[in-house]
Amino acid sequence: MIRYRLKCKKGHQFDAWFASSAAYERQAKGKQLSCAKCGSTQVAKALMAPKLTKRSAAKEAVAKEVARSREAAKPETHRLAAHGELMAAMRKLRAEIEAKSEYVGPRFPDEARKIHYEEAPARGIHGEATADEAKALSEEGIEFFPLPILPEDHN
Repeated sequence: MIRYRLKCKKGHQFDAWFASSAAYERQAKGKQLSCAKCGSTQVAKALMAPKLTKRSAAKEAVAKEVARSREAAKPETHRLAAHGELMAAMRKLRAEIEAKSEYVGPRFPDEARKIHYEEAPARGIHGEATADEAKALSEEGIEFFPLPILPEDHN
């Protein structure tokens, strides 16, 4: 493994690990590298000074780097926890909406129009609409909100 100090076109610097210098070159040529702060793909090696250490100091440095890497992984764990909390909130919101509204299926656009134009009693409804039907409802000034899409909807 090799660690390079990288710098983007905006001057942000960050460290990245590569299996070899050839691996770095492949990723750089393929524009697969991006700045950790701004996302720029114009990234190059920054000036680095070699680090020479005694054997015992090298072991300590490796231990420190492993500890630093573990600390750096904690935000990812936090993001995963936040993602889980968000998904739970979306499931709860969707379940509450479905429980408090009437399912009208593919008749949703027609029922929404009837309610909007006071041809049917005002009530909460949910169902399906195509993208074109949703666009037409929006253009007519009929307010509606899509239910949160959950991963299990795609199974």
